[in-house]
Amino acid sequence: MKNKIIEFIRKKDFQLIREIGQGGYGRTVLLYDSVINQELVCKKYDPFVTEQKEEFYQSFVQEIKLLYMINHRNIVRVFNYYLYPEKYTGYILMEYINGSTINEYIRLNSLAIESIFIQTITGFSYLEENGILHRDIREQNILVDSNGVVKVIDFGFGKQVYNSEKFDNSVSLNWWCETPHEFVDHKYNYSTEIYFVGKLFEKIIFDNHIENFKYLKEIRNMIQLNPENRYISFPILLNEIISGRITTVEFNSFEKNAYRNFANELMSIYSSISFDAKFNKDTDLMLEKLQGIYRNVMLEDYVPSVVELTRCFVVGTYFYNPKSFFGVSILKEFIDLFRDSNKEKREIIINNLINRMESIKRYNDGSIDDNDIPF
Repeated sequence: MKNKIIEFIRKKDFQLIREIGQGGYGRTVLLYDSVINQELVCKKYDPFVTEQKEEFYQSFVQEIKLLYMINHRNIVRVFNYYLYPEKYTGYILMEYINGSTINEYIRLNSLAIESIFIQTITGFSYLEENGILHRDIREQNILVDSNGVVKVIDFGFGKQVYNSEKFDNSVSLNWWCETPHEFVDHKYNYSTEIYFVGKLFEKIIFDNHIENFKYLKEIRNMIQLNPENRYISFPILLNEIISGRITTVEFNSFEKNAYRNFANELMSIYSSISFDAKFNKDTDLMLEKLQGIYRNVMLEDYVPSVVELTRCFVVGTYFYNPKSFFGVSILKEFIDLFRDSNKEKREIIINNLINRMESIKRYNDGSIDDNDIPF
């Protein structure tokens, strides 16, 4: 049975709702899946210029690969794909975003611009942490759904960055604004992405006559033509934004103790993590997982197995001590704190927790204790 090809021969039917758009590289339609009662976007790769069909087919496949790598509330979600390599065509089934472009949304909801800005930076920070350049930043590719959630879409020109030697390869697109100085040297990196996101928000602010935007200082830095005067990464920008907001948030003594007790217990579990491991920053998913863990151990004094706890915070390879004791009451107090906190407070809690966990030692040959087991 090993290595045997498993072939699914049952076909799947969808109801065609309407056509969404026709571009130079294909057609996009809205479908309905009656089994799961969901509307889905189906993107077909079918270039208008047939001579380009084979040439850009790999870009279409690349978009599928990138979307399958990522899972974030501010990035469009992919459900399935169907490839026909012999015909240089294929289909992607994606999440349907019931909303509008970022500029259209702000035109009707101007007071939400600061939240939209932070969500956008958060989404691109996640992409950078996963080594992905979007490479086609424009208002049509950043949507906002009916709940005010930003969704970055269209990774047709996206590229994963594997090493510094491949980092500066650019693509040719029709840019909608003045290009930054690094284009002269045919370079495109994360600082370039920051530039285009900044220019997009500059345009949104101008188009919608928005005054007193809280993050104008950050925007001015983002849109510097010279990359030496610009932010170099989205995580740095995001941390600066969050740090600037901390002074407006207060924690009482009970909340501080709930956090510190939890952080102390958590730090005693991990012994080391790999250099490639990342920290989970999805606060909604984290709360959901922690509540699930608590339901299964609420009648105990200590969490019988800490493995599920370790999975909540570190994404990647790490070592932990399975003999660690973690008090159930400490877990509950932290969950209460996290659940009752607003989004801003949750972000501060997680960033403080991550700063603590950054001190956990990284892998060194021969440094793993025999009592530790890998996950």
